[in-house]
Amino acid sequence: MAFLSVPSATALALPTPKDFVSYLDLECFKTDPYQPPATGLTLRHLNPVLSTLPVEQVTLGPREQLCVPVAKNNVIPPAPVLDFIRYVDLACYRITGTTVNVGLVLSQLNPVLADLPRHDAVLNGPQQLCVPVAKNGLIPPAEILSLVSHLDLKCYGTTPNPLMNRALTLQQLNPVLVDQIPVHQVKVNAARQLCVPVQKAGDTIPPEVMNIVRWVDLEKYDITLSTTLPSVTLTLQHLNPVLGRLPIERATLTGANQLAVPVAKNGQFPPG
Repeated sequence: MAFLSVPSATALALPTPKDFVSYLDLECFKTDPYQPPATGLTLRHLNPVLSTLPVEQVTLGPREQLCVPVAKNNVIPPAPVLDFIRYVDLACYRITGTTVNVGLVLSQLNPVLADLPRHDAVLNGPQQLCVPVAKNGLIPPAEILSLVSHLDLKCYGTTPNPLMNRALTLQQLNPVLVDQIPVHQVKVNAARQLCVPVQKAGDTIPPEVMNIVRWVDLEKYDITLSTTLPSVTLTLQHLNPVLGRLPIERATLTGANQLAVPVAKNGQFPPG
């Protein structure tokens, strides 16, 4: 299979952490079952709030979701942030690990949800590792790849599980799905996970990229849809160098079940 890289007319400067994180909304789709080859990884936390948590070794379990970039209520990320966000596709695999019992206060960052109050969350045990992939061989331009290829998120179950109870309209942003999945409405229900940035041993992250990815915290909420979306079958290629030797995966999206939205922890907001 040939892999295609999308050329950019001019080189893009990296966005500020605030601009990138605040507009990073991902709709998460269940996928058909897939077990990657046995892969052990060593993960360390990147966000300042969780920097004291220990390094942890995990093993990739079955793939459970593919999370893809969306816009809410027709609020499109501004240029040039959109050029980066539209290529953030994360495949999420089951992991297990140590329960940490860390209490946090979460604040919404996206403008569409800015009116929601802060709320408490306790991190329990890790449930997923979400890692960057390309769909159908569409590789982002080099300056975009330099950012999205290092975006690894470790997702912890959280309690309590507050209800957002809000209707939103979601619009696909990635070129592969924009014509395959129509604009649709969802109801956002209970919070379930907090996905926080980690670095895999063997991955060298440039300082200017580290300054962005360390601020990516996404809170996952359950959603229900007002309509049935079409089933879409894709191929997934790993983008992070540590997982680059894993085989190409076939993934069929079997229904959207969560929405991941950007948050700040304990009043420490992304700079910019």
